[in-house]
Parts: sequence; C-alpha cells; structure tokens
Amino acid sequence: MGKTLEDIRKLIKDRGIKMVDFKLTDIDGRWRHLSIPAERLGESTMKHGIGFDGSNYGYAPVENSDMVFIPVLDSAVVDSYAEVPTLSMIGDVRVIDLPENRPFDQYPRNVAIRALEYMKETGVADRMVIGPEYEFYLFDTVQYNTDYYNMFTQIYTSQAAFAAGEEDNNNGYQVLPGAGYHNTLPTDIRNDVRSRMCMEMKEWGVDVKYHHPEVGGSGQMEIEVELGDMLKLADDTMSAKYVIKNEAVREGITATFMPKPLAGEAGNGMHVHMLLFKDGKPVFYDKDGYAQLSKEAHWFMGGLLSHAGSLCAITNPSTNSYKRLVPGFEAPVTIGYAMSNRSAVIRIPAYAKTPETKRFELRNPDATCNPYYAYAAILMAGLDGIKNQIDPHEKGWGPFDFNLYTLSDEEKAKLTGLPTNLNEAVAKLEEDHDYLTAGGVFPERLLKQLINRNKAAASKISKLPHPMEFAMYYDL
Repeated sequence: MGKTLEDIRKLIKDRGIKMVDFKLTDIDGRWRHLSIPAERLGESTMKHGIGFDGSNYGYAPVENSDMVFIPVLDSAVVDSYAEVPTLSMIGDVRVIDLPENRPFDQYPRNVAIRALEYMKETGVADRMVIGPEYEFYLFDTVQYNTDYYNMFTQIYTSQAAFAAGEEDNNNGYQVLPGAGYHNTLPTDIRNDVRSRMCMEMKEWGVDVKYHHPEVGGSGQMEIEVELGDMLKLADDTMSAKYVIKNEAVREGITATFMPKPLAGEAGNGMHVHMLLFKDGKPVFYDKDGYAQLSKEAHWFMGGLLSHAGSLCAITNPSTNSYKRLVPGFEAPVTIGYAMSNRSAVIRIPAYAKTPETKRFELRNPDATCNPYYAYAAILMAGLDGIKNQIDPHEKGWGPFDFNLYTLSDEEKAKLTGLPTNLNEAVAKLEEDHDYLTAGGVFPERLLKQLINRNKAAASKISKLPHPMEFAMYYDL
C-alpha cells in the first residue's frame, strides 16, 4: 500500500522535519531541486503541484514552459546530507493546461512510464526487471581548469601506485594499475566509506547486493544492487548517484562516474541486467535454448544488437564514453553476445540458472546517461527485436564464446563494432530511431533535442587542443 499525505505529515512531525525538498531530473540526468517549508505540504500540493519554469531544464521548447511538479509520496526519505532537517521526494512533471494539466511527454520519468505501458500493450510482457551495476572512482582530490591559456587536470589518490614516493599519508600499500579487483585491507582504503554508502542507500530504498574494489588500481569501486522493477531502478539510480557523491564529500574525498577519468586504467561502466515477466512467469527462460534462453530472449537481444549504434547515443551520451569503449580493458567494443564473455556487448551470466533469474546484461552503458531514457530505450530496442523476430545468431552476432580481443586482424575485420565516438553514435540515432518513437514513447522533438545537444558537446570538445597534442606536435 502506498504512502498517504497523512503518513508524510506524521513522518514530518515525528522526525522534526523543517523543509520538504523536491528533486527533478533534467534532460542530462542531473537532479535539480526546490524546497518548501514543511508546513506548506498539503492537499493543494498534491492536486495542483509546485510551479516552475521547465525551459531551464534543457528540454525541447514547448508551447507552454510553465509546468508543475507533483510529488511521489512513496519516494519520501529523510535527506541526511541537508543540515536543516529535510524530507526529500522525487515526482512527475506536468504541463499546465485546460481543463486538466497533462503529463510532460519529454520528462524522463514519464518516458520510462510510457515505455512500460507500451510493453504491456504489445502483450509481450507486463513487467521489466533490471539490475544495474554502479562503477565509480574515489579520489582524494581532483583539480581541473578549462581556461584557454591554462587547461589541465590533476588527480590525486594515496591508493595509486604513483603515490608510493609521497611523504604524507603513505602507508606503503599502494595498488598497481589494473590490479584493484577485490583487494582487501589495508590496500582497500575505501572499504568503510563504501559500507557507509551502502547503508545510506538502504535508507533511500536502494537494495544493495554487494560492494567491492573494482579493477582500476587508482580507486575504482563497484556497488551492485538487487534486481527490481525498471521504474524503481531508474529512481534508485538517481538516488544511488546522489548518495555516493554526497557520502564521498562527507568523507572529504570525491566520487566520479566519468566513464574514463584516467588513461591506462579501467573505465566506469554501468552494466544493465534485464529480464521480462508476463503473468508472473519469466519470458526469457527455456531449458532447451542456448544458455537456457527462450526465443523471445534471443529476439530481444537481436533488437539490442540491431540498434546498438543508435542506442549508444542514449546509453553512452558523453564524449568521454568512447574513451572507455576501447579494446584491452574488459569494455565491450564488438556487437555480439556470448555466455560469460566480457568482451561482448551482451553477456549471459552463467551463474543465473533458475527460470526467475535467467537473464543477460548489456555491458556498454555508462552512468553519464539519463537512466530513465537509457532503460526506456533499452526496453524499446528489445521489444522491436521481438516484434520483428531478429535472430542474433542468423545476423552473425554470435554466440562468441571466445575472447574477441585475441582474434586476428583478419577475423576482427569481419565483426561489427560499436561507435568509436559520440558523433558516430549521434549519426546512428538520426538514421535509426523509429523503434524509440513507437507507441509515442520518445517524442520526436525530444530525440532532436538530444541529438542537437550531443552534436554541440562533440563539436565543443573537438575544437579544444589536448595536452598530449603539445607533447606530440609542439616542436614540429
């Protein structure tokens, strides 16, 4: 049973709450917020919402940028990062209209909701379950400057091998590049802060599966969460990033989800596990199928692989994303699927053996994406695969039950790769997006806005000189 306004009022009274904070998601997947005194939260808030100017959130222009925010009461949580006792809530956005306000079709959460409605309308499934994995780096300090005459980045972490010669804060237990996976104490200097992150995530309703140091020796971490309904996990992804970043700040350090903050170290992905259910039964299971996956599961994978290039513009929407998607770092670069093969875009985990857990993971996404758009786009691509019965094996996309990185150049030339930069991904999205607009899930004007924003980002970066260019060309 969902929370009522009276439940929230009681919580406000019991916890001595002074402010209610509403968190809204912009087009890029960042939370923005506005706050009201706790005593102002009432029936009017739930019926008429809180007004704001949506034109500042990055969405495509609409005929009326005056919008209202309607809180989702079930999302209420005490925000321990606010000094003044504060209750936090997410919600949905509606455009002011007559006679009734209407859902804003570009708002990320509404897109995800519409994708789930469309899934039910197709009859394929009535529930999508996902499980993202959050990879991030923890650094002691980060400095950067983008002034035209003084561009630089400087990252420091006492865990990294380069800190072995430092005089201060040096315990002698540094980690070599690429050697961080599952390191224990005393080399795992971030164990306690990860535990605190997980405990705080639980307060925000995020069910943590486990946490551990990841491969990157300079402070890469991973927190994996339990499988859950797609919309909740999209909400949880926003909450998890908020908690991880704020808990790091509380610790006096900094967290980043940048896909590739360090050259020569493993990048940060956000692998997404997925499975479908209908009438409580798993759609993806077949005891006689390859990897015990049903034909619907294979068609779903076929849809993901068929649209992999255009999907990247939504699941990997930063210029930095494509510095992670390179060979040699367990990051996928080849369009294909396989059992337990981390070099393929789609990996089928062998440890998921029961019908209710039989699934696969898409390995290319990263956390610079807007999770609502990304999870919705993944669902739409998969549904398109089922609709058109796209068989990935017949398309030559696998199964690749071998290490794709060890193939000869001649064999590699036969494979299809992911986009190598954001411009390529955007070009793919421009030519291949009908599967996203099906059922009115992604409005055309939203896709045009995403394309234009990504083009602008790629153009901005392409015009800037890089420090390595000075090393390579300055004396010529």
